[in-house]
Amino acid sequence: MSDTAGMRGARGGFRMGAHSGPAAKANDTRATLHRIGQWLVPYRLQIIIVLIFAVLSSAFSIIGPKMLGKVTTKLIEGLLAYYYGTGLLTDFDYMRRIVFSLVILYIFSAIFAYIQGFIMTKVAMDVSYELRDAVSKKMHKLPLNYYDTKSRGDVLSRITNDIDLISQTLNQSLSQLVTSVATVIGIMIMMLSISFVMTLASLTIIPLSFGVIAYIFKHSQKFFKSQQRSIGELNGHVEETYSGHVVVKAFGCEEDAIRRFDKINESLYDSAWKSQFISGMMMPIMRIIGNLGYVLVSILGGYLAIKHVLELGDIQAFIQYVRNFTRPISQMATISNTLQSTIAASERVFEFLDEDNEVQEKDLIQEEPNFKGEVMFKNVSFGYLPDQTIIKDFSAVIEAGQKVAIVGPTGAGKTTIMKLLMRFYDIDSGQILLDGYDIYDFSRERLRNHFGMVLQDTWLYNASILENIRYGTFDATEEEVIEAAKAAHCDEFIRTLPHGYHMMMNEESSNISQGQKQLFTIARVILANPKVLILDEATSSVDTRTESLIQKTMTNVMKGRTSFVIAHRLSTIKDADVILVLKDGDIIEQGNHEELLAKKGFYEDLYNSQFAYEDD
Repeated sequence: MSDTAGMRGARGGFRMGAHSGPAAKANDTRATLHRIGQWLVPYRLQIIIVLIFAVLSSAFSIIGPKMLGKVTTKLIEGLLAYYYGTGLLTDFDYMRRIVFSLVILYIFSAIFAYIQGFIMTKVAMDVSYELRDAVSKKMHKLPLNYYDTKSRGDVLSRITNDIDLISQTLNQSLSQLVTSVATVIGIMIMMLSISFVMTLASLTIIPLSFGVIAYIFKHSQKFFKSQQRSIGELNGHVEETYSGHVVVKAFGCEEDAIRRFDKINESLYDSAWKSQFISGMMMPIMRIIGNLGYVLVSILGGYLAIKHVLELGDIQAFIQYVRNFTRPISQMATISNTLQSTIAASERVFEFLDEDNEVQEKDLIQEEPNFKGEVMFKNVSFGYLPDQTIIKDFSAVIEAGQKVAIVGPTGAGKTTIMKLLMRFYDIDSGQILLDGYDIYDFSRERLRNHFGMVLQDTWLYNASILENIRYGTFDATEEEVIEAAKAAHCDEFIRTLPHGYHMMMNEESSNISQGQKQLFTIARVILANPKVLILDEATSSVDTRTESLIQKTMTNVMKGRTSFVIAHRLSTIKDADVILVLKDGDIIEQGNHEELLAKKGFYEDLYNSQFAYEDD
C-alpha cells in the first residue's frame, strides 16, 4: 500500500496531468512572436553574424548610387565645359577608378549576401527540426482524452501544415526581412549624407507607409486565423471520409459528405479571399505612397539644383535611394502577409505544445516485485467528464492465474475498466492493486510492461510483418517471432504471402484481411509474454474455425497468468473461472457460467438472447 491511497478522492484533479508550462494567451500576436523569438535564442550568435553580414552586404550595394552620382557629376561638368567652349574636361581616370571600385563592392556584397543566406537557412532548418521534434515528443506525452476530444485531422494539420508554414517563413521571409531592415537603415544614412532637407521630405512617407501596414495587418489577422482553422477542419473531414470511404459508400452518404465538405470549403474560401484581398491591397497602396515620395523628392531636388545647393549627380543618387528606400518597405509589407499566416499557424502549434501532459510519476517502489497477477479493485469510480460518472464504486478481487470474463451490455464500462487497470485514464476515487501494490506507485511504462492487450481495433504500421509482430519486443529474434506466429495460427498464411514475414504493410494495412490483422496483434502479445493478458473482443474479426483455433491457443497461453476477456459472444467465455456481469458501471452478478445460469438473473437473459435458439 502507499500514501497515494488517500489521494484517490482528488484523482480527478490530475486526470489531465501536470501542466508543461505557462500557456500563451490565445490569439495573442505579441505573445506568439515572443514565443517564436524564444526558439531563436539558442542561435543568437548565428543571427548576430547574419545581421552583420546583412549590414555589410547592404552597405556595399547602397554605396553604389552615390558613387555613380559622382560619375554623373563628372560627365555633366565635362559636357558643360565642352558646351561653353572650354574643352572636354572629363576625368576618365577618376571615372575608371570609381567603376572599378563599384565592381569590387558589388562582388563583396554578393559574397556577404550568400554567406548570410546560408547561415540563415541553416538556422531556419535547425529551428524547424527542433520544433518538429518537440511536437513529436509532445504527442507521446499527451493523455488519451486529448485525442478523444480532438479531431484527428485538426491534430495532423497542426503537426504538418502549420509547422511547414513556420519552416517556410523562417527559411525565406526571415532572411528577407533582415535584409530589408538593413537596407532601409543603410539608405537612410546615405540620404542624410546627401541632403538633410530632402531626407526629411522623403521621410514624410514613412509614417503613412507603416500606418497602412499596421491597419491592414490588424484587420486581416482575424481572417488568417480563421483560414488556418478552416484548413484544419477541412483536413479532418477529408481524412475521416477517406479512411471511412467504404462505410460512406455502403450507407449512401456521399451527398452528405459532399455537403459537409462544401460547407467547410465555403468557410475556408470566405476567410481566404478576405485575408488575401485585404493583404493584397498593401502593395498597390505602398506603390502609390512610394510614387508620391518620388515626385516630392524630384521637385525639391530640382529646386535645390537650380539654387546650386546640390549637384545633379547627388540628386540622381538621391532619387535612386528614394526608389530603393520604398522597395524594402514594400517587401516588408509583402512579408507581413506571410507573417500573419505564420503567426496564426504558430499559435496553433504552441497551443498544442502547451496542452497538459500526462502525469509522469516516479517509481515509489524501486525493487521489481515478482508479480503473480492478483488484481483488486476497491471502490473505484471514474467518469470521462467530471459530471458524468461511468464506473460507480466498482470492487472486485481477481486471484492470480484466474481467467476472468467481463460481460454486459454496450456502454456498461467493460473496456473502461481495463483502461483504468492499464492507467490509460486515472481514476477519480478508490484504489487498484496489483499483488497488493497500488498501481500508482509505478510509472505507467513500468506498469504496462506487465500487461499484454489485444483490442478489437487492430493497429499495424508501415513496416514488414516481422516488425509489426515484434513491435514492443524489439529485441526478439526472427525465430521467436515465427514461434509466436505459429502459436497465433498465422504462420501458415504468412508464408504464402509475397516475401513472407518480410512483406511490407501499406499505410492502411489494406493488403491483408481484417482477420489476419487481428492474428498479428495476438502474435504480438504472445511474443511479449506478459504477466496479465487483456483480450478485448480479440477474436471478433476472425472466422469461426480460426476463432476455435485461437481459443485453444489462448487457453494454453493463459495458463499460469491472470487473464481478462471482454466478449459479447458468450460462447467464448464459458470456461472462465469468474464472470463479472457489468451494468451501468457496477458489478451486478459474478460467478462461473453454471452458477450464473442457475441464478436466473441478468446473465441468463444475456445468454438466452444469444443461444436459446441453439438449444431448441
